[in-house]
Amino acid sequence: MSSLATQTSDSIGSKGTAIALSIIFSWAILLVILLRWEFSWDNPLVYVAVLLQMHLYTGLFITAHDAMHGVVSPHKKLNHTLGWISAILFSYNFYWKLFPKHHEHHRYVATDKDPDYHASGNFFIWYLSFIRQYVTVWQVLLMAITFNILKLFLPTENLIVFWMVPAILSTLQLFYFGTYIPHKGASDNKHHSRSQSKNHLWAFISCYFFGYHFEHHDSPGTPWWRLWKIKENNQ
Repeated sequence: MSSLATQTSDSIGSKGTAIALSIIFSWAILLVILLRWEFSWDNPLVYVAVLLQMHLYTGLFITAHDAMHGVVSPHKKLNHTLGWISAILFSYNFYWKLFPKHHEHHRYVATDKDPDYHASGNFFIWYLSFIRQYVTVWQVLLMAITFNILKLFLPTENLIVFWMVPAILSTLQLFYFGTYIPHKGASDNKHHSRSQSKNHLWAFISCYFFGYHFEHHDSPGTPWWRLWKIKENNQ
């Protein structure tokens, strides 16, 4: 971990932990409600719920990501525990498998050693490469087992619409706003990363401020909820 990450981690106190827990519990509480909801497709709130749950799934991954940089909690064990929980809840991602790959991304950004990068620049080829890097047979097997157990107690339609679909959509959200847009094409800056124009509301809605991607690579020890401040300072 860099000294910058350590310094930032020490300065966040309990706020990072509180934010991480709020995302985890918001995702879990909303999911429990939605899985028991007798919904109809003509209710527009169904689509709002899918998008909200997608956003919370993305929040789980972002929490795991921040834990990899040591900025969820200044307490190392708690930091990694919350990261591990967040990753598992996101379709059984394995935190300690993600950890080295993400740091390789930072170390070798936009090169052939970067696991998140694909030189073709083609959205679909790149996305499939991205998925192959992070989805394992064990994940698919565990999801299948969990699905078949849960459908004994919960409506299958609800499981698909509110548990599975938001997770898939979240991978697209994370890939498009957090990888594809920031790293496609040539970038001649030191981090080979682009940032979206300053718009803090859209930056949060789209991908928890990770559209400010140069800022993240320039200050990896800054938690997601402070990236907007780095953007302000860079203007």
